[in-house]
Amino acid sequence: MYDLVIRNGCLIDGSGGEPFTADLAVRDGKIAAIGENLGPAERIIDAAGRVVTPGFIDIHRHADGAVFRPDFGKLELKQGLTTIISGNCGLSAAPIDGAYRQAVLDYLHPITGAMGAETPTASMADYLEGAQCAQPAIHVGMLVGAGTARAAVAGYACEHMEEDQTAQVQSRLHTALSDGALGISLGLGYAPECFYTTEELVEVLRPFAHGAIPVTVHMREEGDGVLDALEEMLRVAEALDVPVQISHLKAMGKRNWDSKIPKALAMLENARERGLRVHCDAYPYTAGSTQLIHILPHDFLVGGTEAITERLRDPQQRKLLTHRIQTGTDFDNIAGMVGWENILCSTLRQPENRPYQGLSIAEIAQRLGRDPFETAYDLLVSERCEITMIDFIAAESDIIRILRDDNAAVISDSTYPTEGQPHPRVYGTFARIIEKYVGQEGAIPLPKAVRKMTALPAQLLRLRGKGLLKEGFDADICVFDPANVHERGTYEAPCQYADGMDYVLVAGIPAIAEGEFADLGNGWVLRRN
Repeated sequence: MYDLVIRNGCLIDGSGGEPFTADLAVRDGKIAAIGENLGPAERIIDAAGRVVTPGFIDIHRHADGAVFRPDFGKLELKQGLTTIISGNCGLSAAPIDGAYRQAVLDYLHPITGAMGAETPTASMADYLEGAQCAQPAIHVGMLVGAGTARAAVAGYACEHMEEDQTAQVQSRLHTALSDGALGISLGLGYAPECFYTTEELVEVLRPFAHGAIPVTVHMREEGDGVLDALEEMLRVAEALDVPVQISHLKAMGKRNWDSKIPKALAMLENARERGLRVHCDAYPYTAGSTQLIHILPHDFLVGGTEAITERLRDPQQRKLLTHRIQTGTDFDNIAGMVGWENILCSTLRQPENRPYQGLSIAEIAQRLGRDPFETAYDLLVSERCEITMIDFIAAESDIIRILRDDNAAVISDSTYPTEGQPHPRVYGTFARIIEKYVGQEGAIPLPKAVRKMTALPAQLLRLRGKGLLKEGFDADICVFDPANVHERGTYEAPCQYADGMDYVLVAGIPAIAEGEFADLGNGWVLRRN
């Protein structure tokens, strides 16, 4: 007898192939059979009029600290997620120990939120063991952030590491992978990895050359210099012969819309034809979300948040910085490319600043009767640089181009601040794909969209047994009517569960049943085999 049989459903198996009608049986957390007249089961789910898909997989979230919070997994399950991967953009919660531990935690705070004593950070082994003990509602995995590894060794003031420091970073990466990290993430747009030359980056990753360990990357630039940044990573992929995943591909700034993404996709296709293992992913929103200090040139990031704060107190430094933002093209000049009116402060912690939360820098400056440059600097000083922003940067037409590319996966890039308001993508990315880009826009067919949210991300991070409705694969399964799937969160009110998932199975057990939360706590921690 089977544990559970899903009958009469329209199966979209994750491969991108045509849907088909069949029954699906589950036993011991695995898909035991797919076919007709499968026999008796302890529980029957009638999926008539609904589709049955693999559970959705988000390989780019920043839930490092959120895994240990109450109710973790609920907002993810409501949009069909059964597996998420954190530790992205070089910013993992482990391994962090030693003299720079607090400085690293302070730097991560706007992205991951506060991480208390319940978040074990000393090693990847400690983190993964703690995450399993937390009994997550969904499956979770981690990348090891090369930025975290470097900052834990040399802090944020060191622009060029010594040979012994490079060896220590390599050792930390190797140990974290041995402990179960699924791959290595880079954050070349963030300190301290923004200080690497291409040659130094290659040297740090050299021990992993000619292997299968995925390397994901937040590139050095994503606006005016996005094509140069992509070319850099293609050189790295070729020099090391490693699989490279370009994280959240985009072209920031109106002057770059509709021109650079077609070229970037062509560059990636050409690289694959040359034998390079390169792919990309994207989130389906024109706005991103990250630290407000990301508006600053790389040289202003030296020393970490304390040094940045002191630098921004200096009137002469402010004058130089304003000139750089007004004229600079040698960094990812977000304010210069999109304007202060498109940069919103989504997390402000100080009581005197909270009335301005959710407003753009331009709006705050107008209310205060001040210059927007000085307003931004004052806020960063007041908040000791721990500000999250939502920045409207990309074009819908470019998003659709990327979604239509067969080698691009869907991700959310969700950050989890513990104060303020998150980006709506935290709650709604995967529902949005189905509702907007499949249903309303007709940009991609549902089987292709499902593949981008299941089999393709599983392939890219080598998540064995996941991403397909196939005998022997894990029974992580969604049952839903696509017409009923809705993203409810907005930029003004983001913290709203998505609608439409009738059933979501995690390891063969319904975590959502008839649209309501059911048996939670059946997720497990994924480790590199």
